[in-house]
Amino acid sequence: MKIIYSDGTVAECPKDEEQRVIRHTAAHIMAQAISRLYPHADFGYGPATEKGFYYDVDLGDTKLTDEDLVAIENEMKKIVKENLPIKPFILDREKAVELMTQRGEKYKVEHIGDLAEDAVISFYQQGDYIDMCTGPHLCYTKALKAFKITQQSGAYWKNDKDNKMLTRIGGIAFSTQEELDEYLKLLEEAERRDHRKIGKEMNLFMLCDEGPGFPFFLPRGMALKNALIDYWREIHTRSGYVEVSTPLIMNRRLWETSGHWDHYKDNMYATRIDDEDFCIKPMNCPGGVMVYASQPHSYRELPLRVGELGLVHRHELKGALHGLFRVRCFTQDDAHIFMRRDQISDEIVGVVNLINEVYSKFGFEYFVELSTRPEDSMGSDADWEAATEGLKSALEKLNMPYTINEGDGAFYGPKIDFHLRDTIGRTWQCGTIQLDFQMPLNFNLEYVDEKGEKQQPIMIHRVCYGSIERFIGILTEHFAGKFPVWLAPLQVKVLTLPGIDEEYANQVYAALKNDKVRCEIDLRNEKIGYKIREARQVDRVPYMVIIGKNEVETNTISVRYLATDETVNMTLDEFRAMLNKQIADRA
Repeated sequence: MKIIYSDGTVAECPKDEEQRVIRHTAAHIMAQAISRLYPHADFGYGPATEKGFYYDVDLGDTKLTDEDLVAIENEMKKIVKENLPIKPFILDREKAVELMTQRGEKYKVEHIGDLAEDAVISFYQQGDYIDMCTGPHLCYTKALKAFKITQQSGAYWKNDKDNKMLTRIGGIAFSTQEELDEYLKLLEEAERRDHRKIGKEMNLFMLCDEGPGFPFFLPRGMALKNALIDYWREIHTRSGYVEVSTPLIMNRRLWETSGHWDHYKDNMYATRIDDEDFCIKPMNCPGGVMVYASQPHSYRELPLRVGELGLVHRHELKGALHGLFRVRCFTQDDAHIFMRRDQISDEIVGVVNLINEVYSKFGFEYFVELSTRPEDSMGSDADWEAATEGLKSALEKLNMPYTINEGDGAFYGPKIDFHLRDTIGRTWQCGTIQLDFQMPLNFNLEYVDEKGEKQQPIMIHRVCYGSIERFIGILTEHFAGKFPVWLAPLQVKVLTLPGIDEEYANQVYAALKNDKVRCEIDLRNEKIGYKIREARQVDRVPYMVIIGKNEVETNTISVRYLATDETVNMTLDEFRAMLNKQIADRA
């Protein structure tokens, strides 16, 4: 595949750059199509992304419909057929501003003003369309083989809520039609698995206008959430953690000491109590630090592993809210480990092993990133270097492959991020391990070493699920609502055929309830096929116990498996033994 660079050089595209070049070219072709259909359009940014491409456009008062997106895509196809050459040229700053001003591109003019004084300003032209861009691009519009416009949304200019809201038009592009078709199938499958749709069907949770970004968990959703929490508590108790609960609201001075007020206050909710500023916690860590600081500690106590299932609140822009994936309050399954410097490597290894156990339980594959110091950070270069090396050495001790994510660490320390891969190949960032030298320093945390001298402990922040709410959303889509029996909100549904004596069915139901099985009984005078379809397609119950005249007479039950649609006749005791073992083993 030939590409053209901003200096006019034509070369073979490096393999690892192909997708980005294709998608960036697609963004330009889409912008040209928009400019033909909407001559008043003013263009902001139009980059390639990991999943496709988009362009932020000021369309004035024009509101796009789905039909408009189809029209833009059709216009793109015309531009591709025209096989326009894509040619670069370079201008100095003054000429670049003049050109963009003549074309009415006020956002481009502003963007030029943001560039360094010595920046080289390059442009690409195809037909009558000109765009400021560093490239590279495909050499001709006809080289764009497979693309589709997929969505529109709102986006603030420069991601600043004080700026104008632009229309973000997005799409996908691939090198072949086969790849595009495969991706579209993936999108269809993702839509079928949408946790918002499944959550509503299964009565797991609800979202309402009275609390945007604040999910309501319904009884079945709470059963699922509590099953995850029970598992969390079991493995953490086994691994030597203690559990605490810290206040939801603490005063501003605490958040100034922790560094959150300076580095995170735009995402925090605040209130006033007794004429003093207080903050609703966006993170559990300062509360965990206060627990540690409440009493003296000896080196013999360390490492001290302190867990908390804390409800935290973070302000998210309304347009960014998305089901359980992006909310304004969530339960963070935190733990904070206080330790000596010589314990860093072993403790990180222990946390990695625990997180690996959790993800393996749910059938997730994952990969690991090491995120380094961001621009907005606190602490010395020496501490950051020591913390980063501590994480690297632990990963190397585990022989765990990882990639470096430059500048994406927390403001107080570097971190290891775990990215899950679900059953349809999507990735999700969930677990994290953050090594922190700063917060123990800010809060003057101490322990007494073997010589009787005071030392500063090192702190690990870590989560497994990340956000329990978000993890439930991920699991719902991963399993398409067909949860393993130990996790299922409703584990068994007893279904009766019309006209039978209900006494036996109620005995079966009572026995299962006595075993603490999450169970319901359906005695409605409906056809059994209807009941099965509802239990299978809506409730997604792992086991349906079917009771008709034959089962009553033989003192047995017929068990229908959701996973296989197979129906097996057995005694109630046989079913209870099998079911209870699966639940106990979390099979």
